[in-house]
Amino acid sequence: MLVSKIDVSIDYLGTCHHLAANEYDGGTVDPRGFERLESFEIEAGIPTWRYACADALLEQRIFMAPGANTSYLRLEVLRATAPITVRLKPLVTYRDYHSQARGRQPLRTAPPPTDGDPGAGGGICSVVDTLGTPLYVMQTNIGTFTGADLWYWNFLHREERERGLDFLEDLWGPGTFTATLNAGQPLFLSASAERGLHRTGAEVLQQLEHRSRQLLAALPPASPAWVQSLAIASDQFIVRRGAANAAALNAGSVNAGSSTVIAGYPWFVDWGRDTMIALPGLTTVLGRHDIAASILRTFAKVMSGGMLPNRFADAGEALEYNTADATLWYFQAINDHLEADHDPALTAELYPLLAECVRYHEAGTRFGIHVDPVDGLLKAGEPGIQLTWMDAKQGDHVVTPRIGKPVEINALWINALAVATRLSGTLGKTADERHFEELLERASRHFDRFWNEEAGCLYDVIDVGGGTTVDASIRPNQLFAVSLPLCVLSPERQRAVVDLCARELLTSYGLRSLSPRAAAYVGQYVGDPGQRDAAYHQGTVWSWLLGPFARAHYRVYGDAARAQDFLIPIAQHLDAACLGSVSEIFDGDAPHSARGCFAQAWSVAEILRSWIYLQRHVVARQDTS
Repeated sequence: MLVSKIDVSIDYLGTCHHLAANEYDGGTVDPRGFERLESFEIEAGIPTWRYACADALLEQRIFMAPGANTSYLRLEVLRATAPITVRLKPLVTYRDYHSQARGRQPLRTAPPPTDGDPGAGGGICSVVDTLGTPLYVMQTNIGTFTGADLWYWNFLHREERERGLDFLEDLWGPGTFTATLNAGQPLFLSASAERGLHRTGAEVLQQLEHRSRQLLAALPPASPAWVQSLAIASDQFIVRRGAANAAALNAGSVNAGSSTVIAGYPWFVDWGRDTMIALPGLTTVLGRHDIAASILRTFAKVMSGGMLPNRFADAGEALEYNTADATLWYFQAINDHLEADHDPALTAELYPLLAECVRYHEAGTRFGIHVDPVDGLLKAGEPGIQLTWMDAKQGDHVVTPRIGKPVEINALWINALAVATRLSGTLGKTADERHFEELLERASRHFDRFWNEEAGCLYDVIDVGGGTTVDASIRPNQLFAVSLPLCVLSPERQRAVVDLCARELLTSYGLRSLSPRAAAYVGQYVGDPGQRDAAYHQGTVWSWLLGPFARAHYRVYGDAARAQDFLIPIAQHLDAACLGSVSEIFDGDAPHSARGCFAQAWSVAEILRSWIYLQRHVVARQDTS
């Protein structure tokens, strides 16, 4: 975090109007710029504020340049009877995004860099650390900059306070940009960590508008506004790795510029599982096949022992491979991509890696992940390690260890074997094809071991802890046995699974991670980090699960329009939390308040993907009726 915010104020007709708002420790709110706020909306993904001051109307927009560490604030006078003097005061910091900065930080201003744009006009402020290392440059296209050295103490962050985290922050004011504006004369302030010339704010706006049009053009005709918002939001999660991070990963095995997916804002980096689940909805269904292929290649470079990493490093730490499902979701992401875009070069390139993954899982790899030769099902887990997506951990305590044979891991294993079998046949790998078919047949035949006759659904885990006991918890993991492409359950059992998930777990914003009837159920995701970790997968609603539920419902009942109905409540949510995006989780209890990351990749992707998938079936049915 470098530039926390820009406080804007204006002088108009002899009166000063503050457009910013800050809250300090103790509850003081000053200034109170929201009292001048006339309207707010998101236009093509860009937040837009309009402030009314007497008879003047001022518009503010904030946006980022694609593919660059550069942000912009744009101000324009929409109406006024006299010139308006505007003042923009940056409040800056220099910290990791997981922490708050307290006390004076090693920051100062310096002469502007010589490789900038001296002809750009306006004011300029260059921020460096105490060693003189350049950090970033702020610049306006018109006006001047007047330096200062002011500290502002004890800004209060309500969300952090609610989460039991450090919630106070101190910010530095290096000075003020000043300009005089008339109607129709926009001011742009840029803040950039890039060296050298960068695009003007007007050029970046045009680029963003073009990208939005491309994303919307990929949607089915007459897609509703909320689906269009999801399509635009999808682009925010696709990023390129920087040179420093790439070099830190496995001694440079991932090149700078490699495409990847941010799992969620504001805390997550790129996670293997999240990326593969989100990939079809962020790229494939929108026709962004080149980006999908690039991301698949990025992760192929860090495959180790037949496994994708669970999490890439925040800042140079070793890659973490503690996941039993990321690799299996990789098979699904590849399969979705190849079905949408016949890519023989990528098939030939990645097939040896996929075949190697199957062999590693068959023989055994990290954390006890291996095929049980008795039934062909996949076992996984060791004490103290969390390997599935239900991955909450408190110190050394794993909240939901799920050691044994988890149901969704084996549904994914069966589907991965189906993909491997098909690709080996396509490439003429006859011996591989026969072997993969044998593995697929054995695992499919024994999958009925998961059937819980008494409850009429699937066990969550069988052979728990390596023994013969079962975990009969009612969780949404069984849903993947129906939503994935290959389903080995009978139609009657498919319907029973969907009906039970609807009855016990479904809410308007996602599926609960545990039935409310369970003794371990926790209905609210609140409190300090320990309390929240304990609730994370013990009843908390996960919005990304709406997608698999809608697809499974369609498979069972054959009514695409009805299945789409389960996705529509998200339209209301897009105006409720992080505007235009979908939150990671919600409380299990009504009113299902949004929690967790305020913008989550797989939440956006799975809902968008499923709506498009179902819409195609709705249209196909209309065409044949």
